[in-house]
Amino acid sequence: MEDVILKCAVVDDSSLQRLSIVKLIKDHPSLKLVAEYNNAIETKNGLLDTEVDLIFLDIEMPILSGFDLLDDLPNKPQIIFVTGKTKYAFKAFDYDAIDYLHKPISKDRFMNAVSKAINLYRLKNEGAAVEDENYIFVKSNLKNRKVFLSKLKYIEALGDYVKFVTEKDNFVVLATMKSFENQLPSDKFLRIHKSYIVNLDKIERYNSRNIEIDKQQIPLSRHKKSNLIEALAANQ
Repeated sequence: MEDVILKCAVVDDSSLQRLSIVKLIKDHPSLKLVAEYNNAIETKNGLLDTEVDLIFLDIEMPILSGFDLLDDLPNKPQIIFVTGKTKYAFKAFDYDAIDYLHKPISKDRFMNAVSKAINLYRLKNEGAAVEDENYIFVKSNLKNRKVFLSKLKYIEALGDYVKFVTEKDNFVVLATMKSFENQLPSDKFLRIHKSYIVNLDKIERYNSRNIEIDKQQIPLSRHKKSNLIEALAANQ
């Protein structure tokens, strides 16, 4: 992929704070400043005809906050929050923020946040190998993680969490099985038990009680066996 250039906007009601962020943006080879806004309403109107990849967004602004702005945006670019208050940090990540920078911003923290944005942009836009075109993003440890479906072995319910088991590693996300059951292609993944969704291509053998994936025994619900047989036959 060619060198990434992210089109950026700065949203802050303080002209001095905007100026400091603008300077950091202009000094970064992978960023291009395309807009500055001093409030959320101006931003919302400006983004109707201005395409941006990344917004450096203040939270506390007159009339509408940064959170209010994001609630009103139909298509959200990547967000790096820039604020003088630390109390909003946890809420910020509910909005899938790339990072949360506390004013005054150090150059090192700015560079680190931008690096995260560039990496995520590449993940979403860089052409993947043909066999790995199908993937989903899941949120784990406050980060968006790309999961190639061809590498996913199975998903296991763990209370309020869901465990992803891939060819490379395992990780846990706060989510429901139902949410992923709806996301995954039904011709490749099947819920064989209340606590398990499996990749049909990874099944090595099965009997009336279990299926086996990479020597791991996974329980098979009695009433799901016929569904499994049909799915495997269709998947051949």
